Amino acid sequence: MYLIVGLGNPGIEYNHTRHNVGFDVLDMISEKYNIHINRTKFKGMYGEGKIGNEKVILLKPSTYMNLSGDSVIEVVNFYKIPKENIIVIYDDISLEVGRIRIRQSGSAGGHNGIKSLILRLNSEIFPRIKVGVGGPKGDLVSHVLGSFSKEDQEIVSETFKAAMDASESIIVDGISEAMNKFNGFKA
Repeated sequence: MYLIVGLGNPGIEYNHTRHNVGFDVLDMISEKYNIHINRTKFKGMYGEGKIGNEKVILLKPSTYMNLSGDSVIEVVNFYKIPKENIIVIYDDISLEVGRIRIRQSGSAGGHNGIKSLILRLNSEIFPRIKVGVGGPKGDLVSHVLGSFSKEDQEIVSETFKAAMDASESIIVDGISEAMNKFNGFKA
């Protein structure tokens, strides 16, 4: 069993912002695999289905970014999901728009959502798909809570599709194969 977590903030004011790319990619996965994210539990919204031959849970924490680990740990404990089967999709300001990067483990790199997961899981070892949102030209908070420019919309759409495909590849082919396939991706 796998858990795919899309990080973001609940509420319409955060829809389609840079910080909510995890939610946006999860929506694409939900649509492709017909997994309805319509159940409320575990301090989030979730749905269950299959990708390949594996049972999968899609989770959107509703705790706000900085407490995402509170939601994830509840699902992990309930379903007894191993940490290496938790795939987290989130925004990364150190990657330019149009890039994704898969990592098997690592530090939070300043991302508060990942800090919360590391704290609650008591581990840095869980796969993650970082989606590039570019660095801020001004205030960091305004940047991550802002929307993508019209020029970036087409690139972002391709990048989200690649992140969706990367999550499937981690499940079906394994993390090493997925890293080899997607870490050079540029939309």
